[in-house]
Amino acid sequence: MIERKEFARRRKQLMRQIGDEGICIVPAAPERVRNNDSPYPYRQDSDFHYLTGFPEPDAVLALIPGREHGEAILFCRERDPEREAWDGARAGPEGAVRDYGMDDAFPISDIDDILPGLIEGRSRVYYHFGRDTEFDIKLIGWVNRVRGQIRRGARAPHEFVSLGHVLHDMRLYKTRNELRLMRRAAKIAAAAHLRAMRAVRPGMNEHEIEAELLHEFRRHGAVPSYPPIVGGGANACVLHYRANDAPLNDGELLLIDAGAEYQCYASDITRTFPVNGRFSAEQRALYDVVLAAQHAAIAEVRAGRPFGAYHDAAVRAITAGLIRLGLLKGSVARNLREQSYRRFYMHKTGHWLGLDVHDVGDYRIDGEFRELEPGMVVTVEPGLYIAPDARGVAAKWRGIGIRIEDDVVVTRGEPEILTLGVPRDPDEIEALMADARRARNAATNRTTRSKDAQRA
Repeated sequence: MIERKEFARRRKQLMRQIGDEGICIVPAAPERVRNNDSPYPYRQDSDFHYLTGFPEPDAVLALIPGREHGEAILFCRERDPEREAWDGARAGPEGAVRDYGMDDAFPISDIDDILPGLIEGRSRVYYHFGRDTEFDIKLIGWVNRVRGQIRRGARAPHEFVSLGHVLHDMRLYKTRNELRLMRRAAKIAAAAHLRAMRAVRPGMNEHEIEAELLHEFRRHGAVPSYPPIVGGGANACVLHYRANDAPLNDGELLLIDAGAEYQCYASDITRTFPVNGRFSAEQRALYDVVLAAQHAAIAEVRAGRPFGAYHDAAVRAITAGLIRLGLLKGSVARNLREQSYRRFYMHKTGHWLGLDVHDVGDYRIDGEFRELEPGMVVTVEPGLYIAPDARGVAAKWRGIGIRIEDDVVVTRGEPEILTLGVPRDPDEIEALMADARRARNAATNRTTRSKDAQRA
């Protein structure tokens, strides 16, 4: 759990960067209606959570550096026993100060009267324009009200600045407490993948395996960090497969891309394994190529290396492997130059990870990949996807999709892999699934003997 003092430290750091001439305004995520009067499960805006830890909608944070009567101001819902009986407890302005460390707090219903006065005297407004059109219009209206008082001596902002330029670079570097939560999220996700590997067998449906994942997430107090991908057979070749409703057939692979979110921090794991517990020769050959590419990529996740280096390492390994298997022709250098590998490997090898699965932070600075630094967290996820209708490819390879993904922390030395709790080595996968199969058979035999004894 992130403590109050860490949220306060983040706010102080942000205010130092925006300076005494600036004001920072961050709204909470709005509630979203799923259908009719049924809302989607509420999830707080990541930037708002990063700065406050406040879990409610209908709230706005204003950071006003150097303000004598308080720099961190929260507008939020008032306590309301009638509504709380329906929707749950609210912190109220008093709780925002007492429990969340705000300098002051006001009812959200008073924001039109109070916020323009806080904006007055500031020359720059730091805000995320374009995320919420309705709030954009409100903010412009508040600023225009201040501008309307210029003849009476008011000083209005003359510049809007993208908040992401400063805040998102802060979020890129994870603290010890953030890494602790991310390790927990990774551990929960790994347990879910292990559960899926042990449960799967031919004749099941993809949605049954999705249910195993969701069960493991919820029993540990987590939720999915994104809709799980559970793709059997050729469905694994669909990069953003979402249907999760097809039968799982003997002799096919199952690709699961599923992460857990714990206290708003994400994990992101992909594993690919045989439905029947045994890789075919062709499946194993392609799997070994992807695993070698992942090993090569993780070796590049080191402080001082450019972000793009680990993708380049994965591409080289995949290209060499595809040439070795006869799926590409010619030299490695030529295939890299012509990007021939993109027919079978069309995505990048990873992304930032944190409060968002595809977390914030610039990948390039002045046109060049930024250097990795301690505290950054990335995913490493090479793959191979041989479409079922791929032309010029032997039938034995077609319809095979494989991806292996892990979450990796950049340290001052060796990279820390957060997601090693679920095996990647194909022999270990087969051994785990064989153990699960024997356990199922033993349980079935015990049940049969018990029924026979009862009949006797």
